[in-house]
Amino acid sequence: MSYNKVAFYLPTRKGSERVKNKNTRPFAGIEGGLVENKVRQIFATKLVDEIIFSSNDETCMAVAERYKDSRLRIIERPTELCLSSTNLQDLIYYVPTVTDADHILWGHVTTPLCGADQYDAGIKFYLEKLDEGYDSLVGVTEFKNFLLNKEGKLINNTTDIPWPRTQDLEALYPINHTMFLAKREVYTEQKNRIGKKPLLYIMDELHSFDIDWPDDFIIAEVMYKNLYGKKD
Repeated sequence: MSYNKVAFYLPTRKGSERVKNKNTRPFAGIEGGLVENKVRQIFATKLVDEIIFSSNDETCMAVAERYKDSRLRIIERPTELCLSSTNLQDLIYYVPTVTDADHILWGHVTTPLCGADQYDAGIKFYLEKLDEGYDSLVGVTEFKNFLLNKEGKLINNTTDIPWPRTQDLEALYPINHTMFLAKREVYTEQKNRIGKKPLLYIMDELHSFDIDWPDDFIIAEVMYKNLYGKKD
């Protein structure tokens, strides 16, 4: 297996609209919150060579600055790329300008139960499959349940019977936002963070949990403490 430089791109921004101070409020006994937790998790990986902490939030950057590691680079992101109205495509164009890595893993602080083991396993799986023509990997969960469209029709039933067993339904794969891992060329040439031939990295619901609403934060704290224990 050939090895190339892997960078972890970790963006945050000021002004969480749904969960106040989501990124830095204490989380599960961790004073620096989701930012501190995610930085610790990435530092514990074995296959990440560079960490790009990208933010316009001074509080977030101050938390990251507490950690001294040669792999960590803290870069203040331009304000126009930190707005709620910022087009994701513009951020995709920006990412390869702040790293020369061969492969870029884009992750989020809001997936606090996805840790070093999950990241390393995803990177290993991806690197092993490059010779088979894959150019990217995306973290997903597997969904097998009855799914209706607005007309009330099942859209994932490929059988000949109206109500098959759920295990016989066509599987769908919601993106869980834990990791988007791709060759540099996917960013620079395809202008995307998922390539034309992506691997689906199927994860369990627990490690995929994403904080998007106030109730999610509370639920995630309980799950985190049960999984990892309370941090002092």
